[in-house]
Amino acid sequence: MAIVVNRPKLTFAEKCYLPAIFAGLAITWKHLKRALFNKGIVTMQYPEEKWDANLPDWYRGAPTLVVDENGREKCVSCQLCEFICPPRAITIKPMEIPENDKWRKVEKRPEEFDIDMARCIYCGLCEEVCPEEAIFLRKDYSITGLNRAEMVHDKKTLYKLGGVMKGLTFKWNELK
Repeated sequence: MAIVVNRPKLTFAEKCYLPAIFAGLAITWKHLKRALFNKGIVTMQYPEEKWDANLPDWYRGAPTLVVDENGREKCVSCQLCEFICPPRAITIKPMEIPENDKWRKVEKRPEEFDIDMARCIYCGLCEEVCPEEAIFLRKDYSITGLNRAEMVHDKKTLYKLGGVMKGLTFKWNELK
């Protein structure tokens, strides 16, 4: 069954975009008046000034990997983040942990873990789906690079950006 959506009937002024043009001119006039009479700063001098102190709590920035307070990788290469990533920005190559490794409790850890920041849409699904809380989103919005290769953050870069996250690490929990 088809649903018919009726389009609103536009006036001549709306067809010529006149209300939108006048709304834009009003905003421009308001900012011009503020600038002329020193009623406040409208713009920010980026990169000297940044939004870091004014970012809201719910702001989602760049995804990173974290280690626990003992320097152990939290990631177990379950690849849930790779599968749920909508733009497919995450690539993981898992490796098996050797039998004689003193930290062996799980089977795998990432041999390679890449996030293409040019493709990442900062949705936060990777952070939500991670069962080991190995991925965290930093409040970082100025990720730059001179080419596409620089925008791919490898495992070393992700751990450097993420740092140490204290708290319960599920894979090292003896009760689990």
